[in-house]
Amino acid sequence: MTNRKLEIVIHLMGWGMVFALPLFFFNRSTSDGAPWDAYVRHLVAPVNLLLVFYINYFLLIPKLLFTKKTREFLLYNLILVVGFGVLLHVWQEFATPPVKLPPRPYPGPSRWFFLIRDMVGQISIIGLSVAIRMSVHWSKTETARQEAEKNHIASELKNLRNQLNPHFLLNTLNNIYALITFDSDKAQQAVHELSKLLRYVLYDNQQIYVSLGKEAEFVRNYIELMKIRLGSHVRVDTDIRIHPDSRTQITPLIFISLIENAFKHGISPTDPSYIHILLMETEKEVTCEIRNSYHPKNKQDKSGSGIGLEQVKRRLELLYTERYSWKNEVSPDKKKNIHLN
Repeated sequence: MTNRKLEIVIHLMGWGMVFALPLFFFNRSTSDGAPWDAYVRHLVAPVNLLLVFYINYFLLIPKLLFTKKTREFLLYNLILVVGFGVLLHVWQEFATPPVKLPPRPYPGPSRWFFLIRDMVGQISIIGLSVAIRMSVHWSKTETARQEAEKNHIASELKNLRNQLNPHFLLNTLNNIYALITFDSDKAQQAVHELSKLLRYVLYDNQQIYVSLGKEAEFVRNYIELMKIRLGSHVRVDTDIRIHPDSRTQITPLIFISLIENAFKHGISPTDPSYIHILLMETEKEVTCEIRNSYHPKNKQDKSGSGIGLEQVKRRLELLYTERYSWKNEVSPDKKKNIHLN
């Protein structure tokens, strides 16, 4: 609505200057001021331009040019220019009294000169109409495209979150199920810890961004839950350098899939294993670095669906386009490293 009002004001100001322009060229030496009869006689020229402009602006451009009917658009404008040009000169020739000019030492320009001059003016006003209308059309199209893209991204992020919650819950329940078989007390403790995590997942995860302090606390709780079922042959080192009151905004659960992946592929039931987790914040960036031994699961292992890392990459592409770095590799000596900035 604001843009529409501004557009109307600009049109009124522009045509106001066009209609007022002839007043500056009349002789004001008489006490009566501007010769209004002559002004009215010359008024037919700006009226002619106004009609050509708005016939294009409201009819020919949207109906023909925007619908790819360029030939019809050019043909109708040719008829418009020639027709209005002839009518303008017929009006000036027969409908207005002749103007007595002082004798000149040289002949004035022919009628064809004025006819061509007026037609060139009409063609220029058509070009101006096309330029203005195209710019407005492009602006509306670009706004609609950006809105559609924004809605698409929001919808895709929502779908990713809806996938992530069951994925996170499934992996955690699998860990608790494994505990039940050999340590029911730890299984009860794990269920209690899980309830804390679910409160965060169900409520804070619905936002696009959360504070980094909350996310770091969630990561701490999740790691403690995962450590419950680990044996003495597994070493887990965590270094979380995030202040609890950090107000840095970050998308929720962006690190959990990385940590899940470390616990899934970095731990052997019998062999010595380790997981090193670093989460830190500086003035310019947030870093998550995970190093772990590499013990890939066999095809019969159903402890996860394998969608976690793909979700992380997709969410990074949508929310942090060209503002993140991602490195995921397995070294020749079977050590896995994930580095996210």
